[in-house]
Formats: sequence, structure tokens, C-alpha cells
Amino acid sequence: MQPIICDIGPIHIFSYGLLLVLALFTATFLAEKEAARVGISTDLIWNIAFISIVSGIIGARIFYVLENIQFYSKHTLEIILLQHGGLSWFGGLGLGLFSAFYYMKKKSLPVVKMLDFWAPYLALAHAIGRIGCLLNGCCYGRPSPYGIYFPVHDKVLIPIQMYSSLALLSIFIILRLLQKKPRPTGFIIYTYLFLYSIERFIIEFFRADNKQIIYGLTLFQIIAAAIFLFSAAKLFFLSRPKVLK
Repeated sequence: MQPIICDIGPIHIFSYGLLLVLALFTATFLAEKEAARVGISTDLIWNIAFISIVSGIIGARIFYVLENIQFYSKHTLEIILLQHGGLSWFGGLGLGLFSAFYYMKKKSLPVVKMLDFWAPYLALAHAIGRIGCLLNGCCYGRPSPYGIYFPVHDKVLIPIQMYSSLALLSIFIILRLLQKKPRPTGFIIYTYLFLYSIERFIIEFFRADNKQIIYGLTLFQIIAAAIFLFSAAKLFFLSRPKVLK
């Protein structure tokens, strides 16, 4: 693995941070191109992206720190050292969506339609970000003789970050294909939540960094199950004939 990509004088360029920035800007750049095609203001895209990114990173860090509060209560400086990894997607998704929702409501924008627009690019950013996790050695998988050697752990582990990245890339492609035809408002964002909840629930069985808390399930599997039920119910409602008319 390669936690540090390179050094520029005394400055370390960390792979996790570099891939995070690459993920966010790639997704926003592609969203901007699509926005221009469908008649959405590109300034609006960057405003929403900036608000969502900043609040999303804060939310992801807060959730991760709370989840590992015993460690961070003893190593408080580590809380601000994002280059070492440690972001929870669910925390980032929650605060990021809330902030975007608040901004769009304030601007009197069609919130759910805008979320439909953004959903594929969330999946893409997440897919790229998982490569940063692979290089950093965080979000690691269980020991396996068929895995990859991670020097930071001195073990051969399942490269679950790579599998997660491929699954998220597949979700991005599926969502973009679904956007090619008219869909009921909310269909794309709920499909994203539906597919991601399945991906995360399955992936958690092969990860080694999250504790099982009840019935052999991790906290993130419980959250994923709740999101699955919520999004499945929404998709069922949207798929009824009277909604499609």
C-alpha cells in the first residue's frame, strides 16, 4: 500500500487526502457538464457541491470519531488528522444531504429532483474515495490467504476497498443509464440508496474494522438495513401505475 504518494520538500502528499480531493472534484466536474446539457446553472452545481462536501466531511469525521470515541478520547490530536483516514460514509451522507436540502429549500429549488440529479455522482465520488482507502490501508478486510499484503497491518487481507469501489462504480453506471429516460421524481435517489444499502450490508461481512454489536451485525449493517427498507418502500410506491402516469 502507499499511504504517502510523494513528498514535496517537507510536505507529505497523502494518498487518502489526494484521492478524496480527486473524487470530489471529478464528480462535481462531471455533474457540471451534465448540468449544462440539461439546463441547470453550473454556478448552482458548484454551490451545492461546496456546501455538501464541507458539511459531508465534517459529518463523516464526527460520526467516525464518535464510533471510535475510546481511541480519540486518548488521542485528541488525531481528530483533525484526516490524512490518516477515518471518515464514515453514513455520517457524511447524512450531514451532506441535510445541508444540501437546507440550501435548496432556501433557494426554492426542487429538492428531490436535484437529489435525483446528484445521486450517480455521489456513487462515483465514493468509488474513487475507496481507492484512497485501499492505498491508505483503512476500511480493511478480513485476513485471507487469497488477499493482498497490507504493510500497515503486516497481514494478508481481503482488498475489500477495491471490491467496494467496483460495486460503487457499477451503481454509478446503473444510475446514469436510468437517467437516460424519464423517471418518477425520487426514483434515482431512492435507487441509489437501495443499491448502496445492499452493497454496504454485504461488504460489512468481509470487513474487519467494524465491531459486531447485535446478532452478528455491525452498526453499519443495521443502518444499511433501515435504509434498504425505507428506499424499497419508496420505490414500490413510485412504481405503482398511478405514480407513473
